[in-house]
Amino acid sequence: MTDTAQSGLYIDGQRVEASGGRRYPIHNPARPAERVGQAALASVEDVDRAFQAAHRAFPAWSARSPAERAALLRRVAEHLTADAVDLERRTRLFTREHGKVLKEAATEMGRLGSRFTDVADNAPRLMADERLSGPPFDTVIARKPRGVALLIVPWNWPLSILGAKLPQALLAGSTVVIKLPQQSAIAPAQTVAMIAEMLPPGVVNLITGEAAEIGDAMLTHPLAAAINFTGSVGVGKHVMRLAAERLTPVTLELGGNDAALVLQDAELDAAALRRLYQGAFMTAGQICMAMKRLYVHRSRYDELVQGLSAVAAEQVVGDGLLPDTTMGPLNNPRQLQVVRDMIQQARERGADVREFGAVPDPALYRQGHFQRPTLVLDPDPSLDVVREEQFGPVLPILPVDTQEQGIALANDSRFALCSSVWTADPERAMAVARQLEAGYTYLNGHGPLAQDNRAPFGGFKDSGFGRNLGFQGIEGFLSPHSISAPAGWLHKA
Repeated sequence: MTDTAQSGLYIDGQRVEASGGRRYPIHNPARPAERVGQAALASVEDVDRAFQAAHRAFPAWSARSPAERAALLRRVAEHLTADAVDLERRTRLFTREHGKVLKEAATEMGRLGSRFTDVADNAPRLMADERLSGPPFDTVIARKPRGVALLIVPWNWPLSILGAKLPQALLAGSTVVIKLPQQSAIAPAQTVAMIAEMLPPGVVNLITGEAAEIGDAMLTHPLAAAINFTGSVGVGKHVMRLAAERLTPVTLELGGNDAALVLQDAELDAAALRRLYQGAFMTAGQICMAMKRLYVHRSRYDELVQGLSAVAAEQVVGDGLLPDTTMGPLNNPRQLQVVRDMIQQARERGADVREFGAVPDPALYRQGHFQRPTLVLDPDPSLDVVREEQFGPVLPILPVDTQEQGIALANDSRFALCSSVWTADPERAMAVARQLEAGYTYLNGHGPLAQDNRAPFGGFKDSGFGRNLGFQGIEGFLSPHSISAPAGWLHKA
């Protein structure tokens, strides 16, 4: 089946074509021969049009009060789910162009609006200045929006990740230029256009296309006052180098190699095992905060491997639109090859590699970008599957003899995004969590299903810096403005 689904750009309050009407095709990762549709292929000229529109809209948008902006965010949230038929259409289209199972696509589409309402709840806090009373001075610390923000999101959860930075930028008073990923851009672009049409012209502008052609033009545009990027370490370093040319502030969320520690007293009932599985294998492991290394106390190792293997064996790998499918393909052939190379290296180095899950359609499996859920048992810690981010459905499981050894191994990474602790003891859980090098630590859970989106999210080391989500995510688009006067002077009648 070949569809004619299309998406354009959104600039200055209008859905527009790319310069010259250029488009590029997007194919179904489950069925690579199937063309899902076409997305707009923007040029450097289109990038400039988008920034100019955002720049023109900034004075009026930033002049609105946080309460006024919050009210518009709530209207956006309602608009996104008002048409149930269109929501289902976009969800199915998203599954076809991305590959994730329909249930996950529905979650991403259906819950985007809640990100806007959650952020809108911060308006009263944003309106309150901080005050320092004298002597020697009375000082007001206000906040000013930085200006036009460039928001760049990756292909794995584009709308959820956009929801972690777009409403925050808007509430802060910034106008935005959004760059969606080249892969799986059609349904997300249609959704962003729905957001933009609920706001004044120029407040939200959308670009799609090849990063090789327009990426540097976006990053170095003189009207970009802030850059918020989510993606790979390599590209993140490139973003930072180019941003440095204009001293543009950046927020970088660059993925991770999240460690989970299962302690000796952990509860490993059926529910816990399913949480462990979801923490590692949701969206075929293509999640930055997915569990990517699992350290288990040796006394519980065999029990955990047996239990997690049983959950993995229940999975059905295939087309995400099919009702029985629980794991779809990887999004693109490049990422599939990364994962397969790691698995092959582990096999060649003598690791115990076990693949699980049913494949109802072997011919489809061979054609698509599929990899069954895979456990790599007690591998050499120097293997790529342990040291690097897999970003796919493969999980190394390693035994440890002490809690201290587990903490040391978890921290022995160039990444520091997320981590998790699995124990029946709350005090022990907190004590261990405080020793882990991570921006976010989950207790007896891991990943999106364990995350409080009211809290800031991000990491350090090679996982980047700055935060999305939470009030801190809003502050990233603001600059403090200190205003001082002699003590008592501001209080005069």
